Amino acid sequence: MSTGGNLFERAGECLFACDPDVKLALTRAAAADWEAGRLELGPAPDPEPPEQVGRPQRPELVHPRQLARRGMASEEGRAALLHAVAHIEFNAINLAWDAVYRFRGLPREYYGDWVQVALEESQHFGLLRARLGDLGRAYGDFPAHNGLWYMAQRTAQDLLARMAMVPRVLEARGLDVTPPMIARLRQAGDLASVAVLEVILAEEEGHVEAGSRWFRYLCRERGLDPETRYFELIDEYLGGEIRCPLHREARLRAGFSEHELTRLEELCSRS
Repeated sequence: MSTGGNLFERAGECLFACDPDVKLALTRAAAADWEAGRLELGPAPDPEPPEQVGRPQRPELVHPRQLARRGMASEEGRAALLHAVAHIEFNAINLAWDAVYRFRGLPREYYGDWVQVALEESQHFGLLRARLGDLGRAYGDFPAHNGLWYMAQRTAQDLLARMAMVPRVLEARGLDVTPPMIARLRQAGDLASVAVLEVILAEEEGHVEAGSRWFRYLCRERGLDPETRYFELIDEYLGGEIRCPLHREARLRAGFSEHELTRLEELCSRS
């Protein structure tokens, strides 16, 4: 395991590690070295293509339509739900490190934000994996889809598009859907899983807010109106389709404006 050195090289080590335990250990070490001021933002080799991202052989990746819906009434159904969230969090570790590794020449504060996000996403994955273990299952036991990373590949050449489409669309959707999941788990009496998702939900607001902040920073740098450009990107990448309902209060705390939310809800009504 490396110590000190170049942040971009360390981010690449974390990003391309395939074994989850290795990825988590590398993430903890890199975050600690960054916090202690031991990592530089000096020159580093050009980024590798995003197709090379590190992940284990399992879970099997399938089209979202091939994923079976499972009810909360059974332990197996709850395990399948937690596995789906764990897979999102595993991808989110890679997304945070890719935001560090792939995009150079930004303020130091930008890198500090995404190193912290990577660390928190790794902690979320660890909590979910431990809870799956309590239920007699492991990460990789269920199939999963690769939608989050597919969007990372599509936005690999443009950080502004990345900030718009990943934190402010895909991850923001987690703010909408997690409270209903928590309610269903509580109704099923699975309070241990509820506790895990409540931790994740609270911290994910900050991750989306970081995306909002850096999206607006990049718009200012390029002389663009943030709201106009956001909806242009939604048209370009998603054909103008957004899922509802929205958790307006959480999204407001995460950097959305009231007018943006109204426009997003109008898109939902037309979808």
